[in-house]
Amino acid sequence: MSMATRTDSQSPAPHVADSHDLIRVHGARENNLKDVSIEIPKRRLTVFTGISGSGKSSLVFDTIAAESQRLINETYSAFVQGFMPTLARPEVDVLDGLTTVISVDQQRMGADPRSTVGTATDANAMLRILFSRLGEPHIGPPSAYSFNTASIRASGGITVERGDAKTRTVKATYHRTGGMCTRCEGRGTVSDIDLTQLYDDSKSLEEGAFTIPGWKSDSQWTVQVYAQSGFVDPKKPIRRYTKKELRDFLYGEPVKVKVNGVNLTYEGLIPKIQKSFLSKDKEALQPHIRAFVERAVTFTTCPECEGTRLSEGARASKIGKISIADACAMEIRDLAEWVRGLDEPSVAPLLAALRGTLDSFVEIGLGYLSLDRPSGTLSGGEAQRVKMIRHLGSSLTDITYVFDEPTIGLHPHDIQRMNDLLLRLRDKGNTVLVVEHKPETIVIADHVVDLGPGAGTAGGTVCFEGTVEGLRVGGTITGRHFDDRAALKDTVREPAGKLEIRGATTHNLRGVDVDIPLGVLCVVTGVAGSGKSSLVHGSIPTGEGVVSIDQTSIRGSRRSNPATYTGLLEPIRKAFAKANGVKPALFSANSEGACPTCNGAGVIYTDLAMMAGVATPCEECEGKRFQASVLEYHLGGRDISEVLAMPVSEAEEFFGAGEAHTPAAHRVLGRLADVGLGYLSLGQPLTTLSGGERQRLKLATHMAEKGGVLVLDEPTTGLHLADVEQLLGLLDRLVDSGKSVIVVEHHQAVMAHADWIIDLGPGAGHDGGTIVYEGTPADLVAARSTLTGEHLAAYVGT
Repeated sequence: MSMATRTDSQSPAPHVADSHDLIRVHGARENNLKDVSIEIPKRRLTVFTGISGSGKSSLVFDTIAAESQRLINETYSAFVQGFMPTLARPEVDVLDGLTTVISVDQQRMGADPRSTVGTATDANAMLRILFSRLGEPHIGPPSAYSFNTASIRASGGITVERGDAKTRTVKATYHRTGGMCTRCEGRGTVSDIDLTQLYDDSKSLEEGAFTIPGWKSDSQWTVQVYAQSGFVDPKKPIRRYTKKELRDFLYGEPVKVKVNGVNLTYEGLIPKIQKSFLSKDKEALQPHIRAFVERAVTFTTCPECEGTRLSEGARASKIGKISIADACAMEIRDLAEWVRGLDEPSVAPLLAALRGTLDSFVEIGLGYLSLDRPSGTLSGGEAQRVKMIRHLGSSLTDITYVFDEPTIGLHPHDIQRMNDLLLRLRDKGNTVLVVEHKPETIVIADHVVDLGPGAGTAGGTVCFEGTVEGLRVGGTITGRHFDDRAALKDTVREPAGKLEIRGATTHNLRGVDVDIPLGVLCVVTGVAGSGKSSLVHGSIPTGEGVVSIDQTSIRGSRRSNPATYTGLLEPIRKAFAKANGVKPALFSANSEGACPTCNGAGVIYTDLAMMAGVATPCEECEGKRFQASVLEYHLGGRDISEVLAMPVSEAEEFFGAGEAHTPAAHRVLGRLADVGLGYLSLGQPLTTLSGGERQRLKLATHMAEKGGVLVLDEPTTGLHLADVEQLLGLLDRLVDSGKSVIVVEHHQAVMAHADWIIDLGPGAGHDGGTIVYEGTPADLVAARSTLTGEHLAAYVGT
């Protein structure tokens, strides 16, 4: 029968392969999830909402994304799996209909001094190949243009064994041309230690020459090693040392010496300081040690390569008049134009790929960056968008993309562009899962999952599933606060002084002169890349009393937790020790009280080589981390492990009154509750905290300091609409207590609540870097003279 005469009256039944249009999750119990069961539509945009700590990331990242990644890893051979991160199976009964997941999270990029925007993407590698083919004069292969590759030359004899032939030595030479600047070793900066901050050279060691914190005492072992080493005369003032004595004193190689009959290691003062102070995370240092490090170490631009990190040869090789250093220093949108102007058939495929990558930067709103920008200086939002670049032009479909608050760091003006990108990914046939708090992004969702109702143990259930319209009338916390709007203040505070910034030129700032008012809530805003962070972090004098609180990760092992980081554990240990008549060290899982089987970790880690490592609760302490004998000591009817398992809100009540009344602990817990971390448990590992939680934890620890000026970088990150109101109250209390608060922020609620606004712009990169408005929020709304003014006016409904 021909096709024309066919008379089938009914369409064929749908193919069974087309029936898998849902991701089914049943019985998810990861972290605080309470047997969550949901069905997520594929090839749609689903937004997950809920207050901080309600379980959004546990469901999306720790369950769906983690299981997809684990299943993909299992498709590789055991040998390959040995080189991959090992992943444990999430706590979930059924995960059905999964597709390949690509996670685009907001973890900041590694702050390695050798890592830049160019090296973190493929752009730098492609540029190096381009210059190795077209650069004049030709200096070598792509490695010759790499600031991470050192030049090597070697020659000598190598031994060769061939079959029955006798072993013979062959003379061989080897050389590799690298582009690394030899002076700064590819870092762009050279560090110097100010010796006057280490010792008083008019005194001898016996007279207490050292001015290093903790090195004052004559009986201190470290001081005695230098005094009794035999390398220097302890009675002679340091300024009268001979050249050899001074060299041994400052740069001596490690060597064993005997001090008071004890074998100890002597090494020069400079390497000793580098190991004991400079190799540690500044944030983790005690305040007086941190102040010493900031005084003693200076970083200056490398005089040889002028901060470009490249050798003289790499800087001299050019295409036209542009060297690779010039290309990396250009804003990416300008570099894209320059690459578009190159027409060389021999490298046509390379130019096409490079144009595509650079155009993706511009399209995603990062055209203001340059390839030589250190990756550690990118904000969480910028880092997330850099990671998105490789997925924009991808031909893959039926992928599940998972985003963690993609609007972080975006001005209201830029959020629409991000929304368009999310919808584009969906329209290519992908499933897009987004964890988000901003109503502007929630509103574009095809499907919404709202978790809660509370945080921590009070969360972990699905409160609502359906459309955005259903969420608005659904009665959940998110639904009730969906259309919240902060009003402009009737009266604003009068400044009590000012911080003068004159001629600021950090990054893209164009000689900015501005007075930042003190004693008020001052908000610095502007589109992404307009120069806000450059002004606040790079130009405010870091004198006494200026405390900067950002979202960088807190370095610490899985043993670190909010109790250890904030110093809360100290008064708790002392309270337990006093109540039971024993010493405080027993109540530390990192000291004498630790369970001997798991060393106080609470779990035993078993490495199964190429298979996923297993973390099993310690059988002896049952995950409590302490020896059984320690758990017999009680305070207020609770043992130390039960106290560390408490959420902050419960612990605040526990230490506030009754037998466990401990004012020092109660004060710290009050500050943690004030910053919206009441749901965190005291013993929760720091490695499990989000960027916003880390920042609020730092804020809680700094609130007690005497510093008069607090600088906050987007404190609304990770905050639910309902929590923003609490944050505004906290900022008000900080200002009313006599502190000056400077906030870099895009959230219109914080702008509306400000006493003073400084708006940078008008655009990003070289189109920004100037002050386009400074004054009260009410005047900015009335004038509508800037992008911020227009969006703020629309927000407050004027």
